Parts: sequence; C-alpha cells; structure tokens
Amino acid sequence: MPRYLFCLEQFTKGASTISSSELARLADETAATVRKDLSYLGSHGTRGIGYDVERLSDTIRQRLGLDRLRDLVIVGLGHLGTALANYGGFDEGMFRVVGMYDIDPEIVGSRVGGMVVRHVDDMRSDLASADCVFGIIAVPPDAAQEAADLLVEAGAAGILSFAPTLLRVPRQVFVRHIDLATELHALSYYVTERRSHSERRAAR
Repeated sequence: MPRYLFCLEQFTKGASTISSSELARLADETAATVRKDLSYLGSHGTRGIGYDVERLSDTIRQRLGLDRLRDLVIVGLGHLGTALANYGGFDEGMFRVVGMYDIDPEIVGSRVGGMVVRHVDDMRSDLASADCVFGIIAVPPDAAQEAADLLVEAGAAGILSFAPTLLRVPRQVFVRHIDLATELHALSYYVTERRSHSERRAAR
C-alpha cells in the first residue's frame, strides 16, 4: 500500500483516473495483484475507466493511518541521525519531528535541523503529553536496546531502527528494522536471479 500511494502521489499529477495496468507498471506489480490488493480496501475500479486517483489515495492514506499528523523523535544524532534530521520528507504533512536526543555532551545542546538536541534522560518528560509518538533509532548496535527501552518508557507506539540488531520490546510496540546490509543482500539476490534467468533463456 505505501508503494501504491507513492506512485499515485508522484506519477499521477493531473490525472483523475488510473487503470490497474498503469498502477501495476508504476509499482512493478501485475495488474491482477493490484486489483486483488485494492479489493481488500473495498476499492473497486470501474471497467474501462479505472480508479479515481484522489479517492483511492485518500482511502490508502486512511488505511495506513496517514490521515493525521504523526509525531516523531530521533535518538542518536551522529552522522546518520543528523542526515535523517535534515531530511525534508518528514515535512510533507504526515510526520513532524518533535524531539532529538543523544547522550554525547558535545552533541546535546547543539542545534540540528533547526532543533536543539536534548539529553535522552529528558525524553520521558518531554513526551509525557504526546500521543502516538514514533521513534527512530540511529545509534550503534550496542546502544540500540537501551534506546528502545527509553522510547518504550516515553510511550512510543512504534520504532524504526537503523541499528543492525534485534530489539526486545512489548508486544504493543511495533518495530521495523532497516538493515542496509540485508537490503543489499536482497538486491544482490534479485540481480543474480534475473541474470541467471536471462542466461537460461539465451541458452535455449
């Protein structure tokens, strides 16, 4: 669904309708898969016309919980955390960074992305009145679990971790891991499979 929404918002500007075949081409899926996926939303295209772009985008946004602004905090303001803090994509009406935290005395008190970095010990009190905060962990692996624990104590509902290690959190807290090495492994697999498939076809 996030990929369909991205395609609808980025590649259909000015279009009022889109066919399942066209959305499938943009999302690198099959038209049958697109129709099946969208049917789970209760969204059915009109034969010969397709899907209403605005209505479909609104439906997906609502299903993804993107029909409201989400608060976001970043833990770890090293190179990666600083890059994330300066990422302009958070300001597109879906997420807003409300806090940045670190433990390094040389970083705490500095200004990153227009916001003062605070000590992690301040996180719980800072977020006491916040609702449904998401946390981004951008710390070394050996500090990731402690960062996750602090986010849980502060009431975070979800965590996006860039640390290459598994985190232990309560069941009600959702965690997504982004491991660049794992993603590159997957990329290597798909490239290898595609080349092998092409070589097998050429050998026939």
